[in-house]
Amino acid sequence: MKKRVIEICANSAQSCVEAEAGGAKRVELCAAIPEGGVTPSYGEIRTAQEMTSSVAIHCIIRPRGGDFLYTPAEIQSMLYDIEMAKALNIQGVVFGCLTKEGDIDVALLQRLVAAAKPLSITFHRAFDVCRDPFKALEQIVEAGCHRILTSGQQPDAVKGIPLIAELVKRAAGRIVIMPGCGVRETNIARIEAATGATEFHTSARSVLYSRMEYRNEQVPMGSSAVTSEFETVQTDRKKVAACLSSY
Repeated sequence: MKKRVIEICANSAQSCVEAEAGGAKRVELCAAIPEGGVTPSYGEIRTAQEMTSSVAIHCIIRPRGGDFLYTPAEIQSMLYDIEMAKALNIQGVVFGCLTKEGDIDVALLQRLVAAAKPLSITFHRAFDVCRDPFKALEQIVEAGCHRILTSGQQPDAVKGIPLIAELVKRAAGRIVIMPGCGVRETNIARIEAATGATEFHTSARSVLYSRMEYRNEQVPMGSSAVTSEFETVQTDRKKVAACLSSY
């Protein structure tokens, strides 16, 4: 039986520290988690590197939230961000791209993969909104990606178990199929047993309360959908450890 690998969706350098302390071997570093994650800043990546020693840092290359159909300007931004990631000597990048018809944008994917080599490359959950997951699997393998992050085209990975299991079977070791979205210490063993997956993506976060004593809660800084601007979330090392030990 292969050893379970946990990748933490980290929203900050401090979350990377927590991920490492909990035993994770890899993080996907993102900004703007409520938007599904966008490219973190140079400062966040560099700080995460300086504050950790054994965890592999992969950063998402995504210029904005929303769909995965990119303009020429956004593509150029992605290429520059890949260049930044390589200059910082991180271990991997995470990206995805679709055509307007909902297929993998093969030409763009090949361009991004070529720019990212020799880094480890994950195709992210753009996969979950593509039209034909089995055709997409073959195209992503052919492009040279190393793993696919997926919820099985469902709202969470538990609901996506049937497709994830089929993807693991069809991948046949050519690429890693990594379940993500809703993966918790309470269900990871079930997902593992039902799919045959060996790598898992989870946030393992807890609420972090603001240390502010003076608070003006009448002036929001962001979306009105945010419950409280005096609460954030951060990876919790105990939850990471629980994901690794839950069998």
